[in-house]
Parts: sequence; structure tokens; C-alpha cells
Amino acid sequence: MEFFYILLVVLLVVFTALFTLAIIRTLQVDFPNVHIPPGVDQPGKLRAVHAHMVFTSAVGKILEKMGVCTEITFTRYMRSGKKRGPEPQLCLQDMHFGGVPVRLYLPRPRVPSAALRPAIIFFHGGGWIYCSIDSHDNICRYIARESGSVVVSVGYRLAPEHKYPAAYEDCLHATVHFMRNAEHYGVDSAQISVCGDSAGGNLAAAVSQTLAGRADLPRLRAQILIYPGLQAVDMDLPSYQQNRGVPLLLRERAAFFALLYLHGDASHKQDVLKGHHVSPEMRQKYKKWVSPNNIPERFKARGYNPQKTRDITAEIFKKFERISEPSLCPLLAEDAVIQQLPESFILTCEYDVLRDDGLLYKKRLEDNGVPVTWCHLEDGFHAIISFYDYGWLSFPSGKRGLDRVVQFIKGL
Repeated sequence: MEFFYILLVVLLVVFTALFTLAIIRTLQVDFPNVHIPPGVDQPGKLRAVHAHMVFTSAVGKILEKMGVCTEITFTRYMRSGKKRGPEPQLCLQDMHFGGVPVRLYLPRPRVPSAALRPAIIFFHGGGWIYCSIDSHDNICRYIARESGSVVVSVGYRLAPEHKYPAAYEDCLHATVHFMRNAEHYGVDSAQISVCGDSAGGNLAAAVSQTLAGRADLPRLRAQILIYPGLQAVDMDLPSYQQNRGVPLLLRERAAFFALLYLHGDASHKQDVLKGHHVSPEMRQKYKKWVSPNNIPERFKARGYNPQKTRDITAEIFKKFERISEPSLCPLLAEDAVIQQLPESFILTCEYDVLRDDGLLYKKRLEDNGVPVTWCHLEDGFHAIISFYDYGWLSFPSGKRGLDRVVQFIKGL
């Protein structure tokens, strides 16, 4: 019996050592590719947040190799968030709109009961793969509480289990259901806006475009796009080059997320990063919209090397034919659709690979007569508003960005 206990202890020590070495090895592989610029808001804190995310990924990879669960499953669990307790100023209701889970944030009456409120339909970020209604609960509470608006947070299906267009369809169906039943929730149907961050910004833009020509529904009041990803035609724009290694969204991860959403796997990630997935005809067609020439020169000051001629592989770009669909890449919508879009708010961050997606869409909207309110966080990084109230890891710039969102909503 004593021998058994000794053997158990030895095995436990060996397992712990191997587990630790595996984590260290993962960290050694991931960290050299990371660069945190001195101009970012509180670089030390950002490094700590990134280290936690890398550690989570490392543990997930180890658990996957052990056959316990997949890396994505573990990371989802770590990022899913938890529903907070009740809040005096809000009434929270979990329900389904057309089979899609949603959470309503209803401000408690501070106006006459007969008065109808504005509403924000919110789509969370997370690369179409991670996060949930709970992970963005604090943001939705803040928007509802500070703006006095009803907020509807949509829990759409996630990739890779549910590939494109599942997330888009869920967001569209939930939005249409709410717009048709707005008064039931004390909402003015003429004051409904869509909002989303990152992948959620992509979904908000896609839903807004789809509803732009609908005569059977009220017109959306506004679209609010927070560091949105709006195209996958060119991942070599200035912001992708300058911020390729800046957390919390590295350039390679951006391609990884887009591929899992589109195809359910990331086997062609390098082809996408090198631009092999876009045919010459498609590249020429969208050059007028997706071009570094449309980005103000001041955003190229930190460096930009114009892209070189690419080797085109017909077999590869045939697999990416759907990439031209505006419901996947809203930046590629025709002018006739863009012209019908509602008043817009776009938030971009200087140290974000998706910065130029927002800048290019801003130009497209303005060129087509759509009013745009633009907020640029000079010291911001991707996903910064999620850390507006994160204890000792809070970022003041994230709070400023979220307050600008609220200010825009209150001014509608």
C-alpha cells in the first residue's frame, strides 16, 4: 500500500511537471509574436490581460491533447462570463425571439408609463466563436442604464459548429421579431437601432443593410459599429501591418476567426493572409472600396508597405466565392444599398488590425450621403470597451469609448 502511494505521488509530480512545461512551451511560442506599442492605454495592464488569454489558450490545447475537451470549448467556458445579480434600475428578462435566445434590459420607469422608449439591439463580439449574452452583460447594462434605452442582447449561434450564415440569420430573425413587436416592450418602433462590437459590429452592419430596403418594417434609427470587422478581401491594409502583433486581436487570429465562421476550419489561413483567396476580377471590382488609397495618410505614419503582386490559385479562390456576399463582408455592398443606411456611429482604435475596416466603411457611408459620427480612440486596442469596468484591469480609454456610444444614443 505504501508503494502505491509513493507511485501515485511520483506520477502526480511527473504529470504536474509535464503540464507546466507544456504551458511554458505554449507561452514561448505565442509571446514572441506580440508587440505592445508604448502609445497604447496602460501597456502593462494590456500585457497582463493578454498573458491571461494566452494561458487560457495553452491550457485548452493541453486539455484537447488529453482528450478532455477541445481548446475552443475550454476557451468559451473561460470567456462566457456569468449573469450578474439583479440591478435596481433595470428589469432583466431572458426569452427567445423566433427561437433565438435574447436578454432584455428594461429600464425601470422614470418616465410616464405611456411614453415609449428607444431600443438598442446588441450583437456581442468574440470572433463569431466565443462570448455570449453573459460575457457582454456589463456593457448592455451600462448602455440601458445610462441611455434610458431598452437593450436586446442576442445570443446567436457560434462557429465552427454553426457556420456562416447562421450567426447573421439569428441576428436578423431576432431583430425582425423585435421590430414587429416593439410596442409590446414599450418601445417606439421608429427609434430602434442595431449595435455590435467586433464580430457583432459585422453582424450589425449586415443586418442594417438587409433591412435597408424592407418596406414591411420601420426604418432603423441608427447603426452603431464598435471596431467592426467588415471585409476579408485584404488583410494587408496599413492597420493589419502596423498592428499585426498587438493584442487583443493579432492579424493571424483575425484570419482564423473569419475562416472558422465561413468554412468551419482554418486550413487556408496562410492563403487568406497572403491574399491568394481573391481572384483578380474580384480584387479589381472592389479596389475602389477596399484600398489603402482611401485611408488618410496620417494612419500610414507608423509604417505601410504596399502589397506585392500575389500568386493566384484558382482552386483556392473558388472556395471563397461567398466572400463577396455583403452579409459576410458588409464593406462590399453596392452603393444603392449603402445610400439607404441609417445614421451611423463608428468607433475605431488606433492599435487594432480592424481599424482600417472602420475607416473604409466611414468613407463609403459619407461618400453616399449617410451621416456618420466617428469616435477614434488614439490609445485604444481591440476589445477595449469590454474592460471599461474590470476592477484593477480597467482601461479608462474603454470607458471613454463606451460613454461616446451612450452620448450618441441619447442624441438620436
